[in-house]
Parts: sequence; C-alpha cells; structure tokens
Amino acid sequence: MRDLFEVGIVFRGFILTKYKFKSLEDKNKDKTDKDLRGAFISAITSFADKAFLNTALEYLEMDKYLCIFKIKSIKPKLSNNKEPLIMYGITENKRYPDRYVEKFFEKITPIIEQFTLKYQNADFTELNQFEPFSQELKEYFT
Repeated sequence: MRDLFEVGIVFRGFILTKYKFKSLEDKNKDKTDKDLRGAFISAITSFADKAFLNTALEYLEMDKYLCIFKIKSIKPKLSNNKEPLIMYGITENKRYPDRYVEKFFEKITPIIEQFTLKYQNADFTELNQFEPFSQELKEYFT
C-alpha cells in the first residue's frame, strides 16, 4: 500500500487520528480547510446509509484520488448506543478500484478492530487521547 497519501479514523465528523504518508496536491492552499475532511466523510457515509437503505459507501472516485471508507460501530462513554466509526484511506485513483478496495479492507480490518477494542466506552470529547494511535497507524502501514 505504498501509494497511500493518508489514513485516518473519523467519529461524529472529527478526525480522531490520522497519519499522512505524503501530501496531496493542493492547488488552493489558502482556501482549503483540512478540518472539513472529517465532516465530509461523516456526512457522505451517513447520506449513503440513509438514502440507500443501510448500504455502506465503500469508496469515492475522484479525478486523481480514490477515497476508501470502512465503517464500524463503537459505543462512546456518554452514549447508550453504538455510533459509526469510519476508517478512511486516500490513495491515487486506480484503474480497477474494486480490487484495490478489497485489499485495503483486508489490510485495515485488524487495525480498526484494535482501535475499537482500545477505545470502546472512551470519552470521545477528549480528542487528544487518540493522537498516539497515529504512531500505530504509521507502524502498521510501513
């Protein structure tokens, strides 16, 4: 998976942790709001779930990039219900994205399981607690 730009984990529109392997090309550096990425990922996966009757969105193809989403559930401390937890990856667009998405899912399943076990019933309002997990992402993918 040497062509990954970034992997991360999103909850309620916030990127809890991420690791950047290389920078994305950014033509509008002054106008780009990197914090919107988490909100977009949460919104688009929620939309797909609601609009298409519980069908999980697996990936989005863009001109240069392929954004892949793996959705799991986690129960936060201050909630009675499980909520969506989204692991994402951004890579170069692929000729046959379905094959790459399958390989990505195989690769990330253990790491998202590890995150879920580690942070089940955690207080998700304290975002700093997730920062050390970015090192685990780095070690796992390199």
